[in-house]
Amino acid sequence: MRIRRPRLPRTRTGWRRLVQGVMAACVLGLLPATWLYVSTADRLGTTADAPRTDVAVVFGAGLWGGEPSPYLAHRLDAAATLYREGRVRVVLVTGDNSREDYDEPDAMRTYLTRHGVPDARIVSDYAGFDTWDSCVRAKKIFGVDRAVLISQGFHIRRAVALCEAAGVESYGVGVAAKHDVTWYYGGAREVLAAGKAALDAVFEPDPRFLGPREPGVREALAGAEDRGRAPTGHRPPA
Repeated sequence: MRIRRPRLPRTRTGWRRLVQGVMAACVLGLLPATWLYVSTADRLGTTADAPRTDVAVVFGAGLWGGEPSPYLAHRLDAAATLYREGRVRVVLVTGDNSREDYDEPDAMRTYLTRHGVPDARIVSDYAGFDTWDSCVRAKKIFGVDRAVLISQGFHIRRAVALCEAAGVESYGVGVAAKHDVTWYYGGAREVLAAGKAALDAVFEPDPRFLGPREPGVREALAGAEDRGRAPTGHRPPA
């Protein structure tokens, strides 16, 4: 079977229609990205700007030899900084653990404990297969209503928009990143991912895995309160 090759227009009217069609496609393609920028404009900042919030959410970004990739390490460094400065009390790490030999959340937990975050203040979500799943599970499974989200600048707008759509009041911290091949790839990928994000926000599909509610965040917060409460019968130091 011979496939006919598309032919270019031969008339001015044909060319005009072609150009109009291409322009319309470009506009439609950029609408989701525009939505991300507009809807998150006032909800982004640095670790120094982040409001005091009970929970920080760190999204997975890949492992290298079982250790967090440089991009993920930067995210975890920001979370550790927020914890040490008392801006957050619990860190929810969410990532992929779909295979026995690949465990993002445990690698993230180990990294955080090495950088000063107590193990009891870290909660792991092993089914954060993508950003939408992580946001929905933070709300429905872990009961997070408000959070500081941590990711790279090219991803943080999508994370904030999706978590807001999932019912989590969010503030995004976009950590700095070297403008290498990975950064440019991530930025280009976000243009396409914005379209999926818009569909997720509109249709609100269930995550790949939902499961029962988990008390991890609530228990970690209760433990943080108990630690900060003075023992009965003792006067707190002046």
